[in-house]
Amino acid sequence: MRRSIDDARDDHPADDEERPGASWAVALEDACDECGEGELRVVLTLEEVGRPGLGVIAHLAPDTARRLRAAVAAALKEIGEPPGA
Repeated sequence: MRRSIDDARDDHPADDEERPGASWAVALEDACDECGEGELRVVLTLEEVGRPGLGVIAHLAPDTARRLRAAVAAALKEIGEPPGA
């Protein structure tokens, strides 16, 4: 089972030749044999825009996904933005 949750591009200017834009996707998956049969994982994919299939894929256990969520919330708070739900 694989279910897509959300995907988008980052907010970096598209005309920056030194740092290309990135796209990200979040999904749920239970097909990672190495992670354990039937164990759901949050899958985070990061790719350079225009280079599909060449990115990095992270299979996050629930505790690791919560840690990532907390890190993003802390970064938002540091720049004066509400961390969200």
